[in-house]
Amino acid sequence: MRKEKRTVKFISCALACAALATGSIESASAANWFKLEGISPPKAPLVHLSGFIIPLYKYMNGTTAVNGQVPKINLVAPQDTSSKSFNILFAHIMLRGNINKHISYMMAGEFGNNQFTHVGGNYTPQLMDAHATFSYIPGARIEAGIIRAPGAEEAMQGYPNFAFGFNYTTVTQQLILQPFYSATNTSNPYKPGGTPGSYSVPGTSVLGNNAFRYPGAEVMDWFHAGNMEYAYGVMVGNFGRLTGTNTSNGPLVAARLQASYLLKGFGPDHGPFRSDVTGFLWYQHANPIFNGQSNSMTRDGLGITYTQGYMHRWGRWAKFEYMRGSGMIDAPAVFNTYLAAPPTLTDAQIYPGSQNKASGYYVSGGLFVTNRLELDLRYDVYDRLPNIAPQERIFKTWAIGGQYHITKFTRVMVDYFVRSVKIPNLSSIPPAQRALPQSVAGAADNEIAITAFVAF
Repeated sequence: MRKEKRTVKFISCALACAALATGSIESASAANWFKLEGISPPKAPLVHLSGFIIPLYKYMNGTTAVNGQVPKINLVAPQDTSSKSFNILFAHIMLRGNINKHISYMMAGEFGNNQFTHVGGNYTPQLMDAHATFSYIPGARIEAGIIRAPGAEEAMQGYPNFAFGFNYTTVTQQLILQPFYSATNTSNPYKPGGTPGSYSVPGTSVLGNNAFRYPGAEVMDWFHAGNMEYAYGVMVGNFGRLTGTNTSNGPLVAARLQASYLLKGFGPDHGPFRSDVTGFLWYQHANPIFNGQSNSMTRDGLGITYTQGYMHRWGRWAKFEYMRGSGMIDAPAVFNTYLAAPPTLTDAQIYPGSQNKASGYYVSGGLFVTNRLELDLRYDVYDRLPNIAPQERIFKTWAIGGQYHITKFTRVMVDYFVRSVKIPNLSSIPPAQRALPQSVAGAADNEIAITAFVAF
């Protein structure tokens, strides 16, 4: 395992350095999201209304653990009450435009049923984006408001570019898409978890996530040199829930640097589906307040993407990204335990110590066999808490899918996910306590997802 991790780091560094050396940045997978999401097109009106809806059906067998309960990994989020469900995952309405040639704005509300709108067990539609960008200073555009923090590729990309049924990789879902919790203080702390150094948080105190958005300000811009484009973004913000004051919070700094080589002659050369090769690297650091104390949390990563010929026969794309984390690490529920109490399915397990680690990577790609039919394949790995032998878990997932593109912004997706969970240090768990974690790991269901994306 250690040798494999060193090999992955070496390969990812080599790929990213090669991409930067050849001048890569921006693709249909790694487009210039600073530009596409930060400013409106030059000829955009003062007010432009748009949006999209994403219906989703998921099916899993609902395999139970040894205690007769269905592990959370086999339940459909955000309700986590069934192993098969139809849902309106996203329903997005957006207003954006140009106030003048130097000022763009964007506001977007989210009305779908997902982990962003599922707050403390209640459906809560809310504002997802609200920012303005000021382009007065050459080389330093200023974006302020609720914005995407510069970071991992899956966190940056726009919804029209998602594949695999809008299922994030496990490493992105668990390591980057950070949930929040009701604030506590020293007179009302969360209880210690079943593992030293961890805490179990009641499900009613889990307040969902921010969909990678945070309030703050960002300096960003992009530069062209022939077929090359370079882009950067540096953000300072607040690591806290977008709505409500009774939540964890603390400072956040984030940055991303990318370089792209624009490919000509086969597919679009601009916009979210641009043909190019891109190398990128990113860094985030936050100090979330948990259980009345400020904690350290660092995430960073790098990757490379290639895209050419969107909606052209034999058009293709490929992507690799490696990321790691230290400090606060979440171990989303399978069956979490309070100290000297039976395991629960609804609570969250948190490891706030600075010594905690996690890392993962994914490799994915797609091919247009016609100008409308696309076949996709992805493999992702997430190694969680290797520093705590009894709690280390390795998640591996194969995703096999197909998309039929009716238009650039209307398509249907069918995907199949083959999932596994491994316990690499089973001998570190006392024999009398192995039955439940073994059965949970062995119960991980495969999954079918049928999704549509309809924009207006």
